[in-house]
Amino acid sequence: MVLTSVGKMVGLQKKASGIRNICILAHVDHGKTTLADCLISSNGIISSRLAGKLRYLDSREDEQVRGITMKSSAISLHFVKGDQEYLINLIDSPGHVDFSSEVSTAVRLCDGCIIVVDAVEGVCPQTQAVLRQAWLENIRPVLVINKIDRLIVELKLTPQEAYLHLKNILEQINAVTGTLFTSKVLEERAEKETESETLADTSPGDQIYDWSTGLEDTDDSHLYFSPEHGNVVFASAIDGWGFGIEHFAKLYSQKIGIKPAVLLKTLWGDYYLNTKAKKIMKGDQSKGKKPLFVQLVLDNIWSLYEAVMKRDKEKIEKIVTSLGLRIGARESRHADPKVHLNAICSQWLPISDAVLSMVCNKIPSPLDITAERVEKLMCVGARTFDSLPPETQELKSAFMKCSSEGTAPVIVFVSKMFPVDAKVLPQNKPRPLTQEEIAHRRELAKRRHAEKLAASQGKELSEKTPSENSPEVTGNTGDTKGEEQQLPGEGDSVTSKAVKQEADNKEYFIAFARVFSGVVKRGQKVFVLGPKYDPAESLHKLSSQCSATDGLPAIPHMTCCTLENLYLLMGRELEDLEEVPAGNVLGIGGLQDFVLKSATLSTSPACPPFTPLNFEATPIVRVAVEPKHPSDMPQLVRGMKLLNQADPCVQVLIQETGEHVLVTAGEVHLQRCLDDLKERFAKVQISVSAPIIPFRETITRPPKVDMVNEEIGKQQKVAVIHQTKEDQNKIPEGIQVDSDGLVTINTPNKQATLSVRAMPLPEEVTRLLEENSDLIRTMEQLNTSLNEEKKTHEINQKTLDRIKEFKQKLEKNLQGRKWRNAVDQIWSFGPRKCGPNILLHNFGGYKRSVWQCLGNCVKEVGKYRDFDNSIVSGFQLATLSGPMCEEPLMGVCFSVEKWEISKAGDALSNSRQHSGELDATEHQQNEDNEDNTLASSCTAEGPSANEHQGRNQSGTDSPEKMNRHKGELPLADCYGPFSGQLIATMKEACRYALQAKPQRLMAAMYTCEIMATAEVLGRVYAVLSKREGRVLQEEMKEGTDVFIIKAVLPVAESFGFADEIRKRTSGLASPQLVFSHWEIISSDPFWVPTTEEEYLHFGEKADSENQARKYMNAVRKRKGLYVEEKIVEHAEKQRTLSRNK
Repeated sequence: MVLTSVGKMVGLQKKASGIRNICILAHVDHGKTTLADCLISSNGIISSRLAGKLRYLDSREDEQVRGITMKSSAISLHFVKGDQEYLINLIDSPGHVDFSSEVSTAVRLCDGCIIVVDAVEGVCPQTQAVLRQAWLENIRPVLVINKIDRLIVELKLTPQEAYLHLKNILEQINAVTGTLFTSKVLEERAEKETESETLADTSPGDQIYDWSTGLEDTDDSHLYFSPEHGNVVFASAIDGWGFGIEHFAKLYSQKIGIKPAVLLKTLWGDYYLNTKAKKIMKGDQSKGKKPLFVQLVLDNIWSLYEAVMKRDKEKIEKIVTSLGLRIGARESRHADPKVHLNAICSQWLPISDAVLSMVCNKIPSPLDITAERVEKLMCVGARTFDSLPPETQELKSAFMKCSSEGTAPVIVFVSKMFPVDAKVLPQNKPRPLTQEEIAHRRELAKRRHAEKLAASQGKELSEKTPSENSPEVTGNTGDTKGEEQQLPGEGDSVTSKAVKQEADNKEYFIAFARVFSGVVKRGQKVFVLGPKYDPAESLHKLSSQCSATDGLPAIPHMTCCTLENLYLLMGRELEDLEEVPAGNVLGIGGLQDFVLKSATLSTSPACPPFTPLNFEATPIVRVAVEPKHPSDMPQLVRGMKLLNQADPCVQVLIQETGEHVLVTAGEVHLQRCLDDLKERFAKVQISVSAPIIPFRETITRPPKVDMVNEEIGKQQKVAVIHQTKEDQNKIPEGIQVDSDGLVTINTPNKQATLSVRAMPLPEEVTRLLEENSDLIRTMEQLNTSLNEEKKTHEINQKTLDRIKEFKQKLEKNLQGRKWRNAVDQIWSFGPRKCGPNILLHNFGGYKRSVWQCLGNCVKEVGKYRDFDNSIVSGFQLATLSGPMCEEPLMGVCFSVEKWEISKAGDALSNSRQHSGELDATEHQQNEDNEDNTLASSCTAEGPSANEHQGRNQSGTDSPEKMNRHKGELPLADCYGPFSGQLIATMKEACRYALQAKPQRLMAAMYTCEIMATAEVLGRVYAVLSKREGRVLQEEMKEGTDVFIIKAVLPVAESFGFADEIRKRTSGLASPQLVFSHWEIISSDPFWVPTTEEEYLHFGEKADSENQARKYMNAVRKRKGLYVEEKIVEHAEKQRTLSRNK
């Protein structure tokens, strides 16, 4: 096919009804990029012979080497169907779980997606994940069942078996869709119930309960994949063929004489053809007949494969002539039968036609965006669409119209920033020369050549040449002028070389974006809205009609920028554009200083930022990086900033220790980030630490049995017990620890006493706190604004309902005598005020809790009011770094049983209160004075002079103020401020309370899914058990000899796991690792034998491997903490033989 010009593409961009934005999603190695190659070859961008071998959209070198896609890349294709022309913006995405963040960036920009499934492997873990992502973004999926040739060539199935196998795959995919749909319906149902409950509470009378789930009434037929609906294509991308059943329905309707509509309904399903009656009958299974799909479709494909593979020339010729194809001699004589097969199939059933016509028929255009999706995009966090300002709600119509009129507001979403080489940019590409320029250069080359010859022929000749050539030179004035003009240009090029090299070294970032409304023009000024931008706040300061060109006041999370360049994304190429109308995917240059990873661009300040992208994988693998030469540190810091911008998922941190840390989603992702850092962004040699494995610390209930499974309390204790002595030595004097773990401690100035107890939280509660961390953060913000008596924006009813529901769940899970009233006594969560640990106040006279936002706001009075924040801060510090190895705590509840402040402490709090009032009055006076000075003096110096005056005045007051404070505070002690003492004391109390209970480490766990054949199953199990893995289940895939093993594996043991499995199984098994949860390591890191049985079993030293201790010591070593270990034991002096004589 002829290559489409950029002008043609620009014309197609203006017709929104003919645009289709699609992405290709699938599990790793299911054939996404090969399918993309086939579609690209239909546009003549690459040769059809290279489709599947070139992997055109895998433009990175490491993608080609590894054979997997690592980034999402876009290309625009032109497709003609009948008299209709379509522009298809195709985005290819990675299938590897480490790069699932790239899938999220692609899905947000599309209206539909092609789900590709391997016909042999069926539905895999990542297939389910991408279906879920498509579902969450409300985009329409279509299905391509790929690699059907493997059923013929590898599995050697008969057409009948293949049909049943394909049917089974369809059922599996529809089951995944069904579960997503059911969960959505049930959620909506639950929401309606809560609404009706609130209504029912107000209305009197009997309550009527409706027990139906609501699933019966809702229509879900359009959701499922079915060949007769036209949303399934059967294909083999590597062999270049694919078809939907409508192709065969048209073909056979002429031959058999049955209407195409009837054939379309019956080609897939339990129907068979009664040849005598020329009727289609139902119930093929019971009568032992071939289903229509097998008889009319699969049999033909199988017989073609058989003929070509066996080199049956007569049969091949017969098939080719009956299909009316023309096969070149080169293909038919080729040594590889696959080449011949590809030539026949790609003409008979071209895959690009089948897939692209399905896309055009089934995937909506940008005009058909649903209201539900628009509302979902516009509502950030817990806000509902109705709670947005009216100006913002009006923008919904702009989304729905997708209009490209000049008056329509411009709304663009940038899903990621991607780096490109300066050479790729259109302005830096070499321009083709005109005929005149070519002739001119030829003339110059000839002249230079002649001069060289003259110079080489000796001095005499060289002296003569100028006199002989002088008339020629004067005659050719035009030429010499040209030469003279050329020379300065050459000089310029020499001077600009250094500049050009510098420009080449600089990384250019292009924003991967989609226009949702309006027309984007080059040089246009727009607002860049950050994720925390709130239109409700800014609309008070701005009018909704203002534009980015006006001089506007500074508004948080909003900046203005100019769109420097617009690009048409063509895979590895970029083409310049002047303007892009609504509904198109594009690249935008010049945003790298304004956008970090993703952003919303708009000409209207009423536009809300879009909902953040939802990433499936959580970054968990950490490494510290440093340059090999310390002088390269600035380049490394700059390189890490660029890497952070270029990758949607990576996190770049500087820890308290000063280390530069990269947090990535997995090993492959880590490797790619390090390669990019070395070769592209920092361009320096770097050293990388061993992976920093995260742990959590927790406590458990005292164990019932000891290490040899004897019941504790019944065994004979040994006389030599060092443990209790060591425990007593651990606790310094002045701290009392009860038998049940209550720790009582005084502040250094003895003015306050704290008693704290630590308790393990039930697992369900810990999980609940983890899942609702965002909600807890929202609660914290609401409580802070209530305490500071700020005018907050109206608290959303939906948020309040979620908080109430969260409270009810906590009450349900925290039941029993020791948790009585615990939920109402929750004082704070931690660490960072939103973590999975709880602080309770279990002493009298204190009322404040985290549930203030629910309306039971109590203004705290009395002695605790000024110092309660100090206790909370001490708890936050204690939960951020535990006593075992300074890792965060998880699943621990601290209960403050007693908090006494002595009378002197009371005086201190009163004095603070009084001084606060005095400060307030003085501050007011100062403000008044400043106002007067501002009003009186309007000198050339302006406000800075006035501020200076105000400062001077307040400065004159300060000594008196200090004296007053000193007179009131008899407690100016050497231990520093009282609040600081309380923080330190609370932190110590929490740490000792933890140490009074059995401590445990928690390890991060991956869920691991491995597909392996029966012969390598044993080796897979060997690798898993060696790395502390635990198999959860194994099941065999129907119709294959492949087993699916589901296991959990500690992150600490996972490095090199994938490589080891591949080596041990000769590449027949490959794992997918996804972070799942935290799990307690059962062994006690501080365990020593104390009973006779333990001594007999483990020996006095008990130096057998203790997993938890090994992990703990490794973390302590890394952090530079003290590690208790003997370096040399039973050392002897080595004697040489000569000494022994």
